[in-house]
Parts: sequence; C-alpha cells; structure tokens
Amino acid sequence: MPKSTISRATRVADQIRMEVAEILSRKIKDPRVQFVTVTEVKMTADLKIARVYVSTLAPEQYNQQTAPGLKSAVGFIRTEVGRRLNLRYTPEIVFYQDTSAEYAERIEKILDSLPPEEPNDSKDSTLSSI
Repeated sequence: MPKSTISRATRVADQIRMEVAEILSRKIKDPRVQFVTVTEVKMTADLKIARVYVSTLAPEQYNQQTAPGLKSAVGFIRTEVGRRLNLRYTPEIVFYQDTSAEYAERIEKILDSLPPEEPNDSKDSTLSSI
C-alpha cells in the first residue's frame, strides 16, 4: 500500500479548517464574529495545537471586536471540533488574523508605483542578426 505524500498534520488541518468554518457560520450567534472567513489552519507536528487564520470584512476592527468574540467562543468551537473529528486529543485552537490580503495589496501598490520598463533594443538587434 503506497504511503500518502500529504502529512497527517496537513490532512487534519484541512479537516479542522472545514469544521471551524462551518461552526463559525452556522453555530456561533455572536455578532462580533459575523463575516469571518477561515483562510488557513496550521497544525503542530504532534497535532496538539491548531493555528487558525481568519480574515474579516473589516480588518481594522479585528482587535476590538473579532478577536474578543473568537476568544469567548474558542471553548465551544474546540468542543464541537472534538465531537466531529475522531482524534485522540482535541487540539487547542488559537486564532490569528490573516494579513496576507493586506500584504498582497501593499505589494501590488508598490509594483504599480514603479515606472514602466523601457524596451531594451540590444535584445532585438541580437535576435535580428541570427
């Protein structure tokens, strides 16, 4: 039987991502965690800690509203994940703000601000002589 190339931690992380996303959208009624999207889950190798990365529609309000809402719901979320997944230990769930969208936007603005590149005539003359 061939061994899977995907690690168990990756498979468990993907399953936790789907379960946490469903729990947040269907079970949590706290208005502070509305419009939260689970973007990624990273597991430790021993499957004891799940780092759940989330993004919100209003990233500037994450620290004031969303983070406290997630912190108050983390016990319920962990219990639900434990019920849904057949794991020996239910991992500790830690939420982090996913800032990759803001980072990509900042890089795009920097690239857009660069002056357009001048066409290089030396390449054209080399190709025409061949």
